[in-house]
Amino acid sequence: MTWLAIFLSMLAMTAIVALRYLAASGVFAMLTQRVRPGYHSRLGPQIRREIGWSLASAAIYGIPAGLVAWGWQEHGWTRIYTAWDTLPLWFLPLAPLLYLFAHDTWFYWTHRLMHRPRWFRSMHAVHHASRPPTAWAAMSFHPWEALTGAVVIPALVFLIPIHVGALACVLTIMTVMGVSNHMGWEMFPRWLVRSPVGGWIITASHHQLHHERYQCNYGLYFRFWDRLCKTDRGLSKSFQP
Repeated sequence: MTWLAIFLSMLAMTAIVALRYLAASGVFAMLTQRVRPGYHSRLGPQIRREIGWSLASAAIYGIPAGLVAWGWQEHGWTRIYTAWDTLPLWFLPLAPLLYLFAHDTWFYWTHRLMHRPRWFRSMHAVHHASRPPTAWAAMSFHPWEALTGAVVIPALVFLIPIHVGALACVLTIMTVMGVSNHMGWEMFPRWLVRSPVGGWIITASHHQLHHERYQCNYGLYFRFWDRLCKTDRGLSKSFQP
C-alpha cells in the first residue's frame, strides 16, 4: 500500500503542476491576444510543441514533489509547518524571499551552464526553439533540463522552514513570473520597470533580451547575479513598457 500511496501522490502532483501550467499559460495567452492581436498567428506548430514539452516537464516536476508531499504527510519529512506560531512571525515573509533567492541563484548558474555550446545543443536548444517565446513556453524544456529545475523546491523544503501558505506564495510567484516573462509583452507599467526597484527584478522586458541575444540576462527573479557577474545587458528594445 505504501508504494501505491507514493504513486498516487506523484500522480496527483503531476496533475496539479500540469493544470497550473495550462491555467496560467492559458490566461496569459488570452491576455496576449487582447494586447497584441495576431502575435500567435503562424505560431500554431510552435505552441503545440511548447505544450507538449511543458506537459512532459510537468511529470518531471510532479514526481519528486509528490514523493516529498507523501513523506511530509506520512512521516513529517521536510521543514514545512502549518501552525502560524511555530516560528516567529517575522520569519513568515522572510522564508519566501530566501526560497526565491536560492532558486534564483541555482537557476542563474545552471542557466549559464546550459548556454555552453555542448549543453545548449543537447538540452537548452529545446527552450530556445520558441522564436518568439510565448506564454506557453515557460515550461518548454528538454527532460534533463526540467530535472535540474524540478529538484530545487523539494530540496529547499528540507533545508529552510516555511509555512505551507508561504510555500504556496512561492509557487504562485514561480508560475506567474515564468509565464509572464515569456509572453512577448510587458505587463508592468513603465514607471515600475524603469524604477530603482525595477532595476533589480526581472520582468518580460529583461528576459526578452535573453531570448534575442542568448549570452546575457540569465536570471529568473532578480538581476542580482547578472549585475554582479556583468551579464546584465538591460532591457529589450523590441517592446517597451
